[in-house]
Parts: sequence; C-alpha cells; structure tokens
Amino acid sequence: MSRTSLRAAVFALAASVAFVPLTSAFAATPDAAAVVKHYADVAHAKFEDALVTAKALDAAVDQLIANPSEATLKAARDAWLKARNPYLESEVYRFGNAIVDDWEGKVNSWPLDEGLIDYVDPSYGSESDENALFTANVIANPKLTIDGKEVDASKITPEFLAGTLQEAGGVEANVATGYHAIEFLLWGQDLNGTGPGAGNRPYTDYDTKACTNGNCDRRAQYLKAATTLLVSDLQEMTNDWTPDGPATKTVEADPKAGLATILTGMGSLSYGELAGERMKLGLLLHDPEEEQDCFSDNTYNSHLHDAIGIRGAYTGEYTRVDGTKMTGPSLSELVAAKDPALDKEMRDKLDTTVAAMEKMAERGRTVEAYDQMIAEGNTEGNAIVQAPIDGLIAQSKTVERVIAALDLGTIKLEGSDSLDNPNAVFK
Repeated sequence: MSRTSLRAAVFALAASVAFVPLTSAFAATPDAAAVVKHYADVAHAKFEDALVTAKALDAAVDQLIANPSEATLKAARDAWLKARNPYLESEVYRFGNAIVDDWEGKVNSWPLDEGLIDYVDPSYGSESDENALFTANVIANPKLTIDGKEVDASKITPEFLAGTLQEAGGVEANVATGYHAIEFLLWGQDLNGTGPGAGNRPYTDYDTKACTNGNCDRRAQYLKAATTLLVSDLQEMTNDWTPDGPATKTVEADPKAGLATILTGMGSLSYGELAGERMKLGLLLHDPEEEQDCFSDNTYNSHLHDAIGIRGAYTGEYTRVDGTKMTGPSLSELVAAKDPALDKEMRDKLDTTVAAMEKMAERGRTVEAYDQMIAEGNTEGNAIVQAPIDGLIAQSKTVERVIAALDLGTIKLEGSDSLDNPNAVFK
C-alpha cells in the first residue's frame, strides 16, 4: 500500500470511530436521583390524566341528569370506562408512598355494600351481622341512624358523602365515594352471577318525569355529588405530585429510599394486591362478587392497566391519554448497569404478564366477561385468568432480586392469604 493510500485509510478509520454513536455500554447510567425525579414526573402525569378524564365523566353525568336517555346514560358509562385507565396505571404508586396510601380509599375502595347507597334486588338480603347500614339506602331515606345517632341525609352533598357516609360506623364495606360508588349508580347491580351480562340500570332511574324505582331526584344528587368529589380528590393528588408538592418532595428527599418506594409499589401491587386479593381469591371461590369492577364487567381491563402501570414504573414509560409518550431515566437502566441479565429477566417477566393480561382482556371483549371466566367448571376461562396470576407472582420474585441487586435492604412486600394460605379463604 502506498503512503497516500495508508494515510487515507487511517483518516477513514478515525472518521468512522469519531462518528460511532454511543451505545448503552458507553452511555452514562442515570443516578438514583434522576430515576426518582422521572418517577415523580410520571406520577403527576398519571394523576393529571385521571383528573382530566374524571372531569369528562362529571360533564357526562351533568348531561345524563339534564336529559336522561339511553344515549346520555351510555355516554356517562363510556366516560367512566375511559376514566378508569389512567387511574389504574397510577396504582403502582400505592404501598410505598404514604400520601397515596392514606388517600386511595377515597377513590377506589371496594368491595362495597351497595344497599347503603340505593335500592337492591331481594337476593342481596336485608341485613348483615357486620354492617348495620347494609340496606340503609340513603337515596330513599333522608334520615339515617349511624352509631345510634340520627343523621340528617336530606341533602346529598360531596361533604356528606365524604364526611358522614364513607365508612360509616367504621365499616369498610360502607363505600360511599369513588369510582365504584359511581359505577354502581351508572350500571346498577350485576344480577347475572357467572352468566353473561353486566348491570342494567335503566336511564329512567334519573328521569324525574318518568321515574323508575323512586327518588330519581335524590339519585341524581348522589351521582353528581360523587363525581364532583372524585374530581376534587384527584385534583388533590395531582397537586401533591407537582414539583413542589408533598408527595414529590418526600420521594425525592432520599433517592435510595425513593428506589425502594418504586420497587415496593411494583412488588406489592404485583403479588399481594393484584395476583392475590383481586384475582386469585375470586378464582379460588369462583365468586363473581370478588371481581373488582363487578357492576360494569370492566374487571379484565382494570387488571390489564394495573399490569401496564407496574411495567411502566420499571421502564420509565407512560403513554398519556392524549397519546404523548413519556420516557426518562429508569430503574431498568440502573439494573442493566449492575446486572444486564437481571434487567432482561425483569423486562421479560413484565412483558409476559402484560401479554397474558392482554389475552385475558381480548377474551373479555370477544368471548365472555371476567366473572364468567372465573366460574366453577370453566376450565379454559380459569386457565386464562391463572396465566397472568402466575406472571404476577413470577415478576414479584424478580422484583425481590432487583431490590437485593441495588442493595436496598429488606423490603416487606404485600402478601395475600389467597396465595400464602389458600385454605384460610374458605373458613
């Protein structure tokens, strides 16, 4: 090779090296503080999306009350379904963030004794040893007795629901507020057991001129009060996750503790809450009353969005309701820098669970509802539900390995009798 050719080859090699993009092997690994900051930014976006969709639900309820019809009832139901998705993807912020844990019961408590709120079918029963307000029916009764004291229920306001009726008498099943109280008021009871069909409340339950089941004016008052309260509760949590909000400040104060918070939420929601209490319990009992969105038959969709939220907490990814995609420094990058194989394992298990949830959701949309899937004797349906349960259990075990790899100390994840002591659920 001539001297000129050699010089040209050297320059070409240098140029090719100079313009090689940085690969993940050479890219800077984000520090814990950056990961936690992005986690807080995503929290704000999720709760803001939940707020936006709750406002749309509130507006749809206004239309239903002003002009009751099949169309306005369907529009309100559709708005409720859309409002569920961003909220469910925010649930991974539970179990580690005390501010979220203390607040969550206002918006997503379940199961509920719906006889507290409105009329119910005789099959529901007339009394309960655990709940004196089992059939109190506040919509039909302007006066109630709570803990031996007469209570004025003549005006159904957000303040009355939150301050007096929610968990009245210290009974957790007295759920008066949040998504599920609204769901019951829009769909009514699902009286189909493990057969096809969801709740079928008629729009005339809100028609004061052709009222069915009585008290249509008070039913409208209750529904409006509940949606107004949902909006204000979500506004509170959205504010808590602004850059200067208390939830953000708390989680960012100690980045290492912030990483522990992220993984606590991922592991506890995966194992004890979703795999255990929300899924395995109903499957063991074959009981449609143990499905979360039991009035609307939306349970398969809620479980899917919980799983998507868990995966997003690890990858740092979130798709907003307007289609905007958020990405940023993630736990995945931190783990990959320490143990690439463990990061791949975590990602693969999260993807496996979401895929199993998507398969369950597809069956829910096209074949049968979730309460039918968990019915006794439905071998194929039971297996479709068991697959994401298995995925959730498996990913929670990898979450524990990630906690160890990042040297975050001992973290106790939420458990469940349904998984840890299944015989106990039959007692």
